[in-house]
Amino acid sequence: MKTILSYLLEFTVTVIAAEFMAGFVHWIEDAYIRDHTPIVGRFIGRPNTVHHHYPRYMTRHSWWHSSRDLVVVSVLLLLGAWSMGLLTWQVWLFALLAANANEFHKWEHRTRKENGRIISFLQDIRILQTAKHHALHHTDPKNSHYCTITNFLNPVLDRVRFWDGLEWLLAKTIGLHRQPDTSVRGHGPGPAWLKEFQRPEAVSKA
Repeated sequence: MKTILSYLLEFTVTVIAAEFMAGFVHWIEDAYIRDHTPIVGRFIGRPNTVHHHYPRYMTRHSWWHSSRDLVVVSVLLLLGAWSMGLLTWQVWLFALLAANANEFHKWEHRTRKENGRIISFLQDIRILQTAKHHALHHTDPKNSHYCTITNFLNPVLDRVRFWDGLEWLLAKTIGLHRQPDTSVRGHGPGPAWLKEFQRPEAVSKA
């Protein structure tokens, strides 16, 4: 019979797995996808470029706008698990967290007033990632702290230089190199189309 401790351990491992997967996708977007990337550039690279130049711009988006792609992937995951008889509570939890990864990310760019008491409290007690922790991701050279759910996993991955190692491996094996980020000092200016996002409120809230 499972104990409370074993359930807690499974819960923690599932959260870490979901956070790692969200961070992995975030890393791919930041390192390799730009607005000119074939096929996905328009849908992933462009919004990501806007976000790095104007971090708070994403707070304007609704939950559906921010999460629809992840919701589709999570539903497919649930259907696949169900078809194989593997639809456990751990899979449900993983899918729920993965589907809302961008929403967690959005909370880190909102004010305490915008987040409300519950989310702010969960950030205060470090169950959810804090804005201060996530701000390190937006600090030049912007190549760390890709996970956005808790404060736990980023220090571990960054200390062992996990992402740097993956980038080195991809560069050495298949010649895939990290793309310049125009929001980093010395790598700009950004693409001309960014001008449409340079409204006063976008700049003041960046």
